[in-house]
Amino acid sequence: MTRTVCSVAADLAQNVERVVVGPTRVRTASGNAWEAVLADRARARQRDEMRRRVAALTATRR
Repeated sequence: MTRTVCSVAADLAQNVERVVVGPTRVRTASGNAWEAVLADRARARQRDEMRRRVAALTATRR
């Protein structure tokens, strides 16, 4: 595939995405990275909550 064809295909895909989801909802690398950070934080909160619950359960059984 030539560079021109690849470039045109990428532009077309980007324009289709803009039309389908709207210009304010187009995904970007920085947006994806921020979503990953938020997801990591949410998983960490869930792990901490589970650890607290397990610790509370084991403390009541002693």
